[in-house]
Amino acid sequence: MLLLRAFLSARGPSGCRFAHRRAVAGVKRPSPPPAPPRPPQKPVPFTMHGFTWHDPYSWMSNLSDSVSMRHMDVYMEQEEKYAEAVMIAADADRLQRKIQIEMAPRMSSDLCSPPVRWGPWLYYRRVEEGKPFPVLCRRKASLQEEFISYNTPSVGFDLTAGKRIEQKLLDYNAESERFGGYSYEELSEVSPDHRFLAYTMYDKEKDSFTLSVRDLVSGTLLDKPRADRVANLSWAMDGKALLYTVTNSEKRPHRIFCSMLGSTKDDVLILEEFDENAYVNIRNTKDFQFITVNIFSNTSSKVYLINAAEPLNSMTLVWECEPLSNCIIEHHHKILYLFTNVAKGAVPADSHYLLCSRLEASGYGNWENVILEEPAVSLEDVDFCDTHMVLVLKEDKRYRLCSILLPLDTKGPAHLESLHPCFLPLPNHVCQIQSGPNYVYYSSIMRFTISSPVMPDAVVDYNLLNGNWNIVQQQNVLLERSKTLYGFASSVSTKPQNSKGFHVADDADSSKGTWNELTEFYACEYYDVSSGDDVMVPLTVVYSRRHKQEGSPALLHGHGAYGELLDKRWRSELKSLLDRGWVVAYADVRGGGGCGRNWHHDGMRLKKQNSIMDYISCSEFLIKKGIAHKDKLAGWGYSAGGLLVASAINARPDLFRAAILKAPFLDAVNTLLHPILPLNAVDYEEFGYPLDLEDFLAIRKYSPYENIKKDALYPSVLVASSFNTRFGVWEAAKWVARVRELTRYDPLHPVVLNLSADLVEDSKYLQIKELAMETAFLIRMVAGTN
Repeated sequence: MLLLRAFLSARGPSGCRFAHRRAVAGVKRPSPPPAPPRPPQKPVPFTMHGFTWHDPYSWMSNLSDSVSMRHMDVYMEQEEKYAEAVMIAADADRLQRKIQIEMAPRMSSDLCSPPVRWGPWLYYRRVEEGKPFPVLCRRKASLQEEFISYNTPSVGFDLTAGKRIEQKLLDYNAESERFGGYSYEELSEVSPDHRFLAYTMYDKEKDSFTLSVRDLVSGTLLDKPRADRVANLSWAMDGKALLYTVTNSEKRPHRIFCSMLGSTKDDVLILEEFDENAYVNIRNTKDFQFITVNIFSNTSSKVYLINAAEPLNSMTLVWECEPLSNCIIEHHHKILYLFTNVAKGAVPADSHYLLCSRLEASGYGNWENVILEEPAVSLEDVDFCDTHMVLVLKEDKRYRLCSILLPLDTKGPAHLESLHPCFLPLPNHVCQIQSGPNYVYYSSIMRFTISSPVMPDAVVDYNLLNGNWNIVQQQNVLLERSKTLYGFASSVSTKPQNSKGFHVADDADSSKGTWNELTEFYACEYYDVSSGDDVMVPLTVVYSRRHKQEGSPALLHGHGAYGELLDKRWRSELKSLLDRGWVVAYADVRGGGGCGRNWHHDGMRLKKQNSIMDYISCSEFLIKKGIAHKDKLAGWGYSAGGLLVASAINARPDLFRAAILKAPFLDAVNTLLHPILPLNAVDYEEFGYPLDLEDFLAIRKYSPYENIKKDALYPSVLVASSFNTRFGVWEAAKWVARVRELTRYDPLHPVVLNLSADLVEDSKYLQIKELAMETAFLIRMVAGTN
């Protein structure tokens, strides 16, 4: 590992040496590329459940062996040169530079984050010219009640009074230098009294996050608390005390400490969890009256309450249920609300629901349902303020956002209609709604980020009292002066109001263009695809109205793991494909989220093959319907989505012309049996316990590394990985080497390994460069056009 990191750092921050050469007139560009690298094979036998197999590339993951790491250094350098040669031979390097120029203005970051109001302050992060990392700032809200962005140089000044009104709280450029030149923030929490900032920064040498607390009045760091391996933070005693969790050497959060700020006494250990399968998490309730302690294990899920005014007193158990269940507790005026998906009796819950319990002096009462279950309606999320709770609902396949006045005027469980919901306006084609920080508990203005495949993310403030809403921030994509696609847009509800508030019967108001959608230029269509066992799989298709033709090249995204939503948000880099006539499609295969808990369970562990079958069915559908040309279909998968796409390629290599696998999980058998990076119970529940024979056989059947089709012609594949990924770079390297060893070689179908450095995530330039390379690779391998 150290040798490889040294190798990367010696070649600049990107970890690759793609020479941006200009073609010289009269000089023929090299074609075809040289033969791909062939790393040494050192077969190692493994035996489990009576099965013995030999892994010729297991040495790549032997980080403690210096000889293996030297071989890995040489191999990585060969891969780097080969990737460069492939791009040049396909004339993709020049296209990469062209696309990089295209993407740069579209993907330029907002110079300032949307300001967040909390108490008397407005908090925001902005980027200073020439610096890679932002600065955390604040200013008094009373000095500037309404504003849109901080993109002007005079941001920190009151031009009328001629004085500085901005306070810099934390310069992440200086923090990066404090931690050796490369670091990033994981957590940051301002104390409720606005006096302190607690935050964690990644320490590369320790491979963990270090806690620091800064005095926002003096700007100095406190002597304590300072701790390593910190995973969570929660404030107590109105900012006089800080609770934090610490992980063990396996990165399992297992201890909770309480630090009294300004005290010279050692931090107090509040809880230590000795169960190796238990994970501890803490968070503040929205009103900061309590700290919730969640303890998850493979046997149970528990939630405790700590009184934030007396954090050293004993904690109270308020909820216990089945393992691996989602349990989030909020507090509102002596009532506890629980957002959960735990089984109802012996019947598994297919979606989340809301419970409540009155908090008494002697403890808490019985838990009861708040909203009665209704057909085709699922509760996706909930947020609270002092006057309302806001529900994110999914009705059939359509997202809804509604507010309900608090306190509730019903006794016992009620139908949603009887709670007088006020439905808030939304644009068409919503694919995700994320709740914002919403720190001001006693404000009726709540912030949400609204996402769509055909609209840049919109940060929206909703006034829950009167229905007014405005877009606080949204990226400019079209760069057309005739379109208002950045800055401030607003709409006032014109629906009649009653004593319960306002009600929007539908989202017709969103059709007036104020949402800055791109539907005039890009279409979004939905299909239900029949999979092999007659299950209908949702498929979303996006294309340019101007450029699409029948039989276009297409890129199919998939994930299908952990019950997570497939990311279908508009991404500016995809515009380079859409405007070249490509179709971008998204397959919501089983194992993923958005279709209920059963949908997730039908694509995990023993049923992982369902995810792969669904992805293949969606691929075939695109071709059968003429949406994609039969020789121009490409796949795209990230992390566990890389496993999905690679498995589909193993099963049907003839179906795909190219694929992009980013930080992929490819060596499932060996990783689950002998994890080098820590895994937890959720990972094994998702992919299977290899010590169990039935699970082991299922893992062997779907694992991409074990199921490469011998002597088959594989599509062109670009595998992108780095050391700052959940699954080690050796997984990518092993799969690439094995594919080249077993499959039929064709220089027009290259399998390329692109190794990037950790800094890519924090450098917009390097991100664009990498995305441009992937886009150019797809275009040249699939369509061959400009």
